Amino acid sequence: MSMQSSANQWTLEDLERLPDDGNKYEVVHGELFVTPAPGQPHEIVSARLTRLLDPYVAEHGLGLVFRPRAVVRSVDSEVEPDLMIREQGEASPNRWQDAPTPILVVEIISPTTRRRDHMQKRDFYEEIGVPEYWIADIDERSVRVVRPNRDDAVATETLVWTPRADLPPPVISLVELFAGLRTGDA
Repeated sequence: MSMQSSANQWTLEDLERLPDDGNKYEVVHGELFVTPAPGQPHEIVSARLTRLLDPYVAEHGLGLVFRPRAVVRSVDSEVEPDLMIREQGEASPNRWQDAPTPILVVEIISPTTRRRDHMQKRDFYEEIGVPEYWIADIDERSVRVVRPNRDDAVATETLVWTPRADLPPPVISLVELFAGLRTGDA
């Protein structure tokens, strides 16, 4: 189930009053999005990406890999990416709005999130300066790579992430990432 509210503009204060009922609630520029808990295939892709990216991020001092319940917050929006990588300074901020902009955001689409991941969230991530955004599609066995001021790239075999030019990039096999997952299970 996915709900959008167009009757009124949702605020971050409204968002904070919503129940902790297992749904994910997000607000992007006044628009409320409600998403039920993800299915196992979605979580398998997220866990596999975390397992692949976390050692690389740690080895090269790029920050931390965050999973849901960690948020990206701006003046009027708060989203909960499926996975993100944020640089970490010596002192971690106590509030999400004070956290640095992620250097990578990943959304794993499902039938209920496809439109918002390709539109509202994509625009939001670009507005706040996220340098790379991946949209993983289990059904298509692909990852769309979105970077500001560049044409999108769609990876179907391997995914290469270059967070810094001086680092060797990790190469992710999409065959392995999506192995054993059936289409329509996101």
